[in-house]
Amino acid sequence: MEWKDLLIQNFDVSLVAMERTLQGLTQEDLDWQPKPDCNSIGWITWHVSRILDYASSLFAEEEQLWIKDGWYGRFNRPADPEDRGRHTPEQVAAFKSPDADTMIAYYRVALEKFKQYLSTVSSYDLDRQINDEFSQILPTLGSRINAILRETQQHLGQIAYIRGQLQGYGWVELIK
Repeated sequence: MEWKDLLIQNFDVSLVAMERTLQGLTQEDLDWQPKPDCNSIGWITWHVSRILDYASSLFAEEEQLWIKDGWYGRFNRPADPEDRGRHTPEQVAAFKSPDADTMIAYYRVALEKFKQYLSTVSSYDLDRQINDEFSQILPTLGSRINAILRETQQHLGQIAYIRGQLQGYGWVELIK
């Protein structure tokens, strides 16, 4: 198996996990916060989708789907390409999710765009330095792709954990 096939396979599994975890959730469930200063399932799902869309657009030097395809309107958010997270607890609490199907649909298209970009990357591209405002050193494309995979997996775990807090043990049995 090639390195990019392994990465794409991991991201494919993330889509299945996202679909299963959001299945059957109401808007109230999506916006529920375990505590006032904690993220909701909806906010985390939106954030990880935004990261995928933002990163693939940055790497490929293309317009974000958020703007180009009008996803911001479906989320009742500003048409701001920088609106992707790093919110205060008050901003997280004010975030209102659309329905679960819309959330999954945006995750799906953002992920597909990211995977399409990955399919164009060569081993040599991984060492290319990229300008990343959140790093103190110039990271490489490979290190950023790795970070995005880690962040996606961590956020999926958080989403599943919050659903467990919301619905208790056995929620997985509810969606089989």
